[in-house]
Amino acid sequence: MGRSSETPDPAIETDPPRPLADRLRPTSVDEVVGQDHLLDEHGPLKRMLATGRVQSLVFWGPPGTGKTTLARLLAGVGGLHFEQISAIFSGVADLKKVFAAARERRSQGQGTLLFVDEIHRFNRTQQDSFLPVVEDGSIVLVGATTENPSFELNAALLSRLKVLVLERLDRKALATLLARAERHLGHTLPLEEDARELLLELADGDGRYLINLIETVVELADPEPAMERNALLRLVQRRAAAHDKDRDAHYNLISALHKSLRASDVDAGLYWLARILVGGEDPRYVTRRLVRFASEDIGLADPQALTQALAAREAYDQLGSPEGELAIAQAVVYLATAPKSNALYRALGRATKSARRYGGLPPPAHVLNAPTALMKDLGYGKDYAYDHDTAEGFAGQSGFPEAMRREQYYRPVERGFERDIQRRLAYWERLRRRGGGER
Repeated sequence: MGRSSETPDPAIETDPPRPLADRLRPTSVDEVVGQDHLLDEHGPLKRMLATGRVQSLVFWGPPGTGKTTLARLLAGVGGLHFEQISAIFSGVADLKKVFAAARERRSQGQGTLLFVDEIHRFNRTQQDSFLPVVEDGSIVLVGATTENPSFELNAALLSRLKVLVLERLDRKALATLLARAERHLGHTLPLEEDARELLLELADGDGRYLINLIETVVELADPEPAMERNALLRLVQRRAAAHDKDRDAHYNLISALHKSLRASDVDAGLYWLARILVGGEDPRYVTRRLVRFASEDIGLADPQALTQALAAREAYDQLGSPEGELAIAQAVVYLATAPKSNALYRALGRATKSARRYGGLPPPAHVLNAPTALMKDLGYGKDYAYDHDTAEGFAGQSGFPEAMRREQYYRPVERGFERDIQRRLAYWERLRRRGGGER
């Protein structure tokens, strides 16, 4: 006998279960974790939520830190219609529809909070299209980005937005989310203590990812016995460390490596190298940075630094990954522990400044070769003093243009091999002054 037309089919009528992350989304500001600098008594968001006066802004921070949640809460306290789009999937036509609907709501007395996820993905023209609707009050724009707004947003748009920085969630905030999820589920996760700690580590400051991991454990893990660390790893699979070669994290990590080496912090240098390699960066990019570092931050304080960096690059080209990565690590350790000097870097900068200022001056006649009789008649090579004919192997003649006084660009430091260079230069300067060649 067929089903009565008045009897609903459960398979049709029952809504699909909502994801755990959606079920746990905070409904009040008191439930938001990890952003106390924005939500404490003196925080800018706290004041905005308290007054109900919502202004256009952009949330800048890593994934899973609550950008969407905060935008929803702002719309709620401001009595605004909440509209959400993603810059990845939206184009000009979509924006026109959103703007038209917002203007219609405004004519009826209701404002619109437009939340734009990944706002940095919009091109310049698309970003410019927000300007009139923000200025006339049709929308309150709240953008979300994982990239530095200073580089990714147009100056005109950025000037109309307040930038609020969201921080990655610390262990305490992640533990709060885990406890909240367990209360919602009505039971603790079947994890031993070491696995429970690993779950928080794997989240890596991303609250949404943590909740997704919890959901995976709930759906796939047997309730007994409790899982230990390795079993959890097999279940959820370790995700790669966040690293996008074309985005902010790429430059942040390589900057962290460079500055750790400059600070002679060998262990931090190895850590950032490992982070970069685990994240999928091309090791050749790292070797190019090490070559640059060897000249910029070590220079002649240890002339072998450049040799070591170039050797690491060649070794990697010969061996590839993973064997060649050990040569890169060797170079990182060598560079971190080498004496540091930026005297060479500064010297080139000073010389470049003079070259731009005195770029039209010819070399002094005595340093010019005279392969023809005409050139000799013009004074090329006249009075040139051959250094090897002197007792000290140093004639002291100036190589600067005759219309330019001597400059000192290279100023070696009292570290490493540059200490010897400094003494040598001082000795030559004494000879130069004695011979009257200090011009």
